[in-house]
This record gives sequence, structure tokens and C-alpha cells, in this order.
Amino acid sequence: MALRIGALDACNPGAMTGRGNRTYLLTGEGDATLVDAGVGDPRHLAAVAGALAGARLRQVLVTHGHHDHASGAPALAAAHPGAVFAKYPWPEEDARYAVAWRRLADGDRPAVGGERLTALHTPGHSPDHVVFWHEPSRTAFTGDLVIAGSSVMIQWSRGGSVAAYLASLERVRALAPRVLLPAHGPEVHDPDALLAAYVAHRLMRERQVVAALGAGCATVQAIAETIYHGLDPALMPAARENVRAHLEQLKAEGRAVHDADRWRL
Repeated sequence: MALRIGALDACNPGAMTGRGNRTYLLTGEGDATLVDAGVGDPRHLAAVAGALAGARLRQVLVTHGHHDHASGAPALAAAHPGAVFAKYPWPEEDARYAVAWRRLADGDRPAVGGERLTALHTPGHSPDHVVFWHEPSRTAFTGDLVIAGSSVMIQWSRGGSVAAYLASLERVRALAPRVLLPAHGPEVHDPDALLAAYVAHRLMRERQVVAALGAGCATVQAIAETIYHGLDPALMPAARENVRAHLEQLKAEGRAVHDADRWRL
């Protein structure tokens, strides 16, 4: 692989980000591309500057518009005035970050160090989520599609969708990638096993939601407390998002109905 890839810590550990985000600097032929923008922490900006080692930061490709992936864009733009910032559009979210976004579409192939990545629209976690695919090395920069040793929130209140997420997992799985480079957690060197496990996990959560409804749990809160019993309270808002996303999927399939905030099969 002609491209050189370096992982850079965005320096933002937390309840929802774990040890923090990874961003990836791809360099080749004197140019560099950064995958994800981090949060603008000065330590991350310094790490980017140091890793460039004389190369020019030509572009920043953002996997999706969530704060931990996109909010560092203005600080990077100030430090690297010639850089282009590109992502799949999510207008109401993109407007929060004061940069001129270049529109990415599904199938676009941005040039990176004399080679090409392919942008693959992979919604579900968010409506704008993309994976960047490097065909020659069969490497996928997967953003928040998967996290080894954890799970991914389907944020229904901000455009998340269980059906779209499952389709996105299968889309990446069909590529038969050799390695996944996620934004959180370690590199993944057995992609098919992890992607299959994520599909199985979502289907298991669906069965749990159906069982909770059958047992008389009628609200998102009650279902979440049943399924995620003992979860760190800081993570319960994410659990409720997942439950609501599954309920909405059951509703779309005609398997559940609701009146106000109460649900039933």
C-alpha cells in the first residue's frame, strides 16, 4: 500500500466516546488526508501538525456529523487554511460547524496521496454516515459503524434507523474487507466475524424489545430498564435511543403500535 496511515488520538475520552476518538492521517506524494476532524483539542491539532512532517493537509474527510467527529473542523481549518472539508450532507447538523463543506455523495472517489478512496453511504447510526473504502488494501475506515468490544447507538431522535443500520453492516460485509479502522477502539482484523456479530446483536435486541412488550412493558423507559438492567446511568439515554429505534422499526413492519408514549404489540 503506497499510502501511509497513522492513527491520531483526538483527546476526548468520555462516557460515550470511551478512550476517545481515533482520527487517521493518510499521507502520500506530499499530500495528506485526515479522516475525521476530532473536537479541536490543541493536543490533537499539534499531533496532526507533527505527523504531517512537511506534507500538506489537503483535505479532511468526515464520516458523519456527530460532535466528536466533526466539531474540530473549524480549528483544523484555521490551522490549515488550504484544506478542503468534505462529508455526506446533513444540513441541520453541518451548519453547526463554521466551515465550507464540500458535498460527498455515495460512490464519490476522493483522491488521497495518488490513490482513491470510495465514499460509501452507510446510514443507521446517523443519516449522513459514510465509510471510506480503500480497495487496493481492502481497508475500510468505518467511523462509528462498529466498535470492537462495544455496541453502537442507533440514535432515533437524530435520524438513526435500525433497518438502515443493518443494511449498512451487510453492505460493508459484502466487500470482504481485510481490516476495519474504526473511530473508537482497536483495529479489527477479523471484519466478517465482527460485522456478523453486530447483525446478531441488533436482532437479539429486537427480540428483547418484543419480549418486553409481551410482558407488559409499555414505555421506552420501562423497556430500557428491563433490557439494560444495571447499565451505567450515564449510558441510559443511549439505551433509550436504541429501544425507540427498535420500536419504530417494529411499527414500520406492522408489528407494534403506540398511543402517545405507550407501546404494545
